[in-house]
Amino acid sequence: MDTQNALGLSQLWAQADFIIQGVAVLLIGMSVISWFLILSKGLRLLSARRHAGVVEQFWNAASLDDGLSLLARHAGDAPSTRLAHQAAAAHAHCTRAGQSTLGGALDAGEFVTRALRRSIAKSTATLESGLTVLASIGSTAPFVGLFGTVWGIYHALTTISLSGAASIGTVAGPVGEALIMTAFGLFVAIPAVLAYNGFNRANRVELSELDGFAHDLHAYFTTGARVEDAAASDRNAAARQPFTTPAEVA
Repeated sequence: MDTQNALGLSQLWAQADFIIQGVAVLLIGMSVISWFLILSKGLRLLSARRHAGVVEQFWNAASLDDGLSLLARHAGDAPSTRLAHQAAAAHAHCTRAGQSTLGGALDAGEFVTRALRRSIAKSTATLESGLTVLASIGSTAPFVGLFGTVWGIYHALTTISLSGAASIGTVAGPVGEALIMTAFGLFVAIPAVLAYNGFNRANRVELSELDGFAHDLHAYFTTGARVEDAAASDRNAAARQPFTTPAEVA
């Protein structure tokens, strides 16, 4: 079976004109680019999954410097690490510069917010890089293969009409070989579409978690505590107070 397939593909390549060969080379190039992006982004996603618990370890650190060192040591290339370092650097700069510069004249919370937004924007651009290429390959590869099929069938029928032989055996071979281009186009497009959908969903989840981490960092640098810690403290304080009815208050 493998020998027959090899002979069929080699025969298709030998009988094809330069247009069909160009389409085949284009599809091969699109497949190589697609799988390169799939593998590279898949490895990055696995690395991000391994660093999922580092953020909680950061909040459990004894000090800010210990938390930043922990992030750099265990997740040095993660977006959360860059986010925390950018926020810490912005807060330190605002505290050190005071009112001496135009940027320092801003409120500390606003200064940290700008740093967090810049970091999230850079992380978003990094996560979404290559997805447009995957989407383009997934949407155009079937049509490229279909064009190769149509051109191959036209070329085969032209050859058959010139030879004067129109039997089933004569038509089936060239037309069947031309249909391989459609299958090749689908073979290139389907992994690209599935990968695009999977990476798009994973990016939404990761950016949502990064946005939550940014809110916690902003609360920490402006109030000295995380939002969750502050909420827990408020709940504990409310639990220690006796319950009073509106009538008792009046």
